[in-house]
Amino acid sequence: MTSILSLSAEISLTVIIIVLLLADLILKEPNHKKLQGLACILMLIQLIVNIQPADAEAFGGMFRTTPMISVVKTILTAGTLIVFLQAGEWLKREDTRFKAGEFYILTLSTLLGMFFMISAGNFLLFYIGLELASIPLACLVALDKYRHHSAEAGAKYILNAMFSSAIMLYGLSMLYGTSGSMYFDDIASVITGTPLQVLAMVFFFAGLGFKLSLVPFHMWTPDTYQGAPTTVAAYLSVISKGAAAFALMSILIKVFAPMTAEWELLLCVIIVVTITVANLIAIRQSDLKRFMAYSSISQAGYIMLAVLAGTTQGMASLVYYVIIYIVANLAVFGVINLIEQHTDGKVERDDYNGLYKTNPKLSLIMTLALFSLAGIPPFAGFFSKFFVFAAAFNSGFYLVVFLALINTIISLYYYLLIVKAMYINPNDNPIGYFKSGTLSRIGLGICLAGVVALGIISCVYQFLNDTAIL
Repeated sequence: MTSILSLSAEISLTVIIIVLLLADLILKEPNHKKLQGLACILMLIQLIVNIQPADAEAFGGMFRTTPMISVVKTILTAGTLIVFLQAGEWLKREDTRFKAGEFYILTLSTLLGMFFMISAGNFLLFYIGLELASIPLACLVALDKYRHHSAEAGAKYILNAMFSSAIMLYGLSMLYGTSGSMYFDDIASVITGTPLQVLAMVFFFAGLGFKLSLVPFHMWTPDTYQGAPTTVAAYLSVISKGAAAFALMSILIKVFAPMTAEWELLLCVIIVVTITVANLIAIRQSDLKRFMAYSSISQAGYIMLAVLAGTTQGMASLVYYVIIYIVANLAVFGVINLIEQHTDGKVERDDYNGLYKTNPKLSLIMTLALFSLAGIPPFAGFFSKFFVFAAAFNSGFYLVVFLALINTIISLYYYLLIVKAMYINPNDNPIGYFKSGTLSRIGLGICLAGVVALGIISCVYQFLNDTAIL
């Protein structure tokens, strides 16, 4: 009975998937509005029921739940709820309103896979969770198959996922061959850092590097984000990335602890290259979905600073960074999605010239979210970057932190290009005023509150902490 209770989040999520599947079959089409309301209510219940942290394991240690894992699952659930709130404008279109059921079921299937992935104590369950999270995502990316090169984006995503999965499996086979077990604890006890084990670790990292869009495993990201429905791109950019980052840090610490020197060197190189390459290419992007793709690649590099620290402070910084990243990034994608749906596909930066004249509220939300992503105080993004920098600095990675700090200047420049377009660039015929749906406004309101409130709370906390030290 205790084993079953440890899977409460997974069981309740499975029940939600079944309920939505039955609702999609029973309700008369088009049923997108009813399904959206039902999906949001069920996800809110999922969030409330499983918000209590748990500490248990099942199936002989193959599945584990800790208070930190419970917190991460709660964060991912909340992020998915915001995505569902913002999906209505897209799903009410004539060519997508009959696909609402597929969207919610596929999205929750990926979330279930992420739950298994971050709770795994065995590489077999981890891989099953990874595939359950990846394969439905390819279907989601290609869901808009008659518009915006969605089918092409889905094909690129599944091909890259297939190759990265094969590389990871090859690495896991090497680990099994040298240790005789797939359990994290058993492998950690026999890891000695042989060349074969180092190669296995590199292959494993390459597999998760694809999920995180780290350079040089990032080439699928801009094409997929550009071709995928904007709502799906938003989900890909935050929920999938947050789960992969937490899983990577957990496994590096639990399994590859005896090889810390090797993976620290690998991470140092990957972090600097990822942030620098993504920032330099982002400057040249005019399509906002491709722009946000390179922004997410850069943000993944900053998240890896917390992984590089490999400490309790690093783990806490990673979780906090993911929270801030979710609300800020979903706010930006929410605005892009609304404008795209109400203007028949305008996603170029020049299309946003003079936006503040006709849509001042959307311009304000976009501005504050971009300021947070850039790390401008006093918004929440500044403190999330500060905490990951501090974690890496306290672990002795001074040069990496210095190079990351320099890159924040570059990122500030290209984020401000969008702000400049909205408030300064002239436009005699800006995007007309429109009113978005209630649920979309609620989603954007939650994101805006997160960016501002978490920034104020972090500022007060840091002030009190510094005062206590003095």
